[in-house]
Amino acid sequence: MIELKTIFKIAVRAIHANTMRSVLTSLGIIIGVAAVIIMLAIGNGAQLSIQQEMRSMGTNLVMIRSGSSNSGGVRMGHGSQPTLKNGDADAIQEKIENIRLAVPIVNDSGQIVYGNSNWATSIIGTDNRYFEIKEWDLAYGRKFSETDIKNANKVVILGQTVAKELFGDIDPLGKTIRIKGLPFTVIGALTTRGQSGHGQDQDDIVYMPLSTAQKKVSGTEFPDMVNMLMLQAVDSQSTYTSQDEISALLRQRHNLGLSKDDDFTIMNLTQFMEMMQSSTQIMTILLGSIASISLLVGGIGIMNIMLVSVTERTREIGIRMAIGAKSWDIRLQFLMEALILSLIGGLIGVFFGIAGVYVLPLLTSISAALSGFYVILPFSFSGIVGLLFGFFPAYKASLLNPINALRYE
Repeated sequence: MIELKTIFKIAVRAIHANTMRSVLTSLGIIIGVAAVIIMLAIGNGAQLSIQQEMRSMGTNLVMIRSGSSNSGGVRMGHGSQPTLKNGDADAIQEKIENIRLAVPIVNDSGQIVYGNSNWATSIIGTDNRYFEIKEWDLAYGRKFSETDIKNANKVVILGQTVAKELFGDIDPLGKTIRIKGLPFTVIGALTTRGQSGHGQDQDDIVYMPLSTAQKKVSGTEFPDMVNMLMLQAVDSQSTYTSQDEISALLRQRHNLGLSKDDDFTIMNLTQFMEMMQSSTQIMTILLGSIASISLLVGGIGIMNIMLVSVTERTREIGIRMAIGAKSWDIRLQFLMEALILSLIGGLIGVFFGIAGVYVLPLLTSISAALSGFYVILPFSFSGIVGLLFGFFPAYKASLLNPINALRYE
């Protein structure tokens, strides 16, 4: 049997003798590998974006919105009817074992003014549990004190976007701003959070004590009411198992009989995020599968060219058999040629695929994240494709009759 090293040299010489044809033969593999890498990177980028969104929102979250209302026969959306109270959050945190934290929230919006600068932004009334659930830290200043919350002090914590728009390079700490005509003192600012997965600027918000928002800013007729509750469970599984307990407790607190519908809506954000992650995983597999078709097409191209090569080199095959080469030696030689062609195409495809992953976000809004596994997988697959589609031409060459091969013109 001919040494593998010798077979490799013969295969390289045969490929080098027809350089242009070899390049064109590998073109399908090049395109296929590059396409698979880029498509898998796009899917991976989508999954990472969802994970980033989950981290920015907080972990193991359950949101509870107040009920809907009817006005003149028109049914309003969730949150239009104030049904949740401050005490609901405390009761849930105290009585539901698997709920770690529960915080009430009042949402509003308004024009913020400082000197000659003004900015329209969102306003959130809450307490320090909100920042703990979100795992958000202060860039400078302090959080709300017990006195701030108890006395409904007019103090605020700014998001970085608001701080920049109102104050520019000036230190806002201790400065007085006006919200709906009322003076508020800036006691702190959060670190930069950036955009959420939905494109919302998480830094374009002003935070104030819940009691301040209820009594002095929102102008509601029900000062003890809140728009929503944010709950954090001890783990992701508890977001599912605690829902029935939460619902039963709120129905009891709101005096809802068996015939009455819930006056609140429970949203499991963990479930929502898991569904989104599952969808992106399916999308990644689908994109990778579609791109892999071009690899198969490239394999067919290799098979066709190798069949042509067998025909062209029939006399050469006959000579080698006549001087002692076995059928396995001939078969291995053509398999080696197919493997080298596919691996060379795979390497070039890896280069273009990696380049595409870095260039794509610069030209479009699509995010892509490269992973070593997503490079190794298509490159390995290109070698397998070369072997699979190179087997038939190699097998056909090994079956040639030496005498007939020598007579072939």
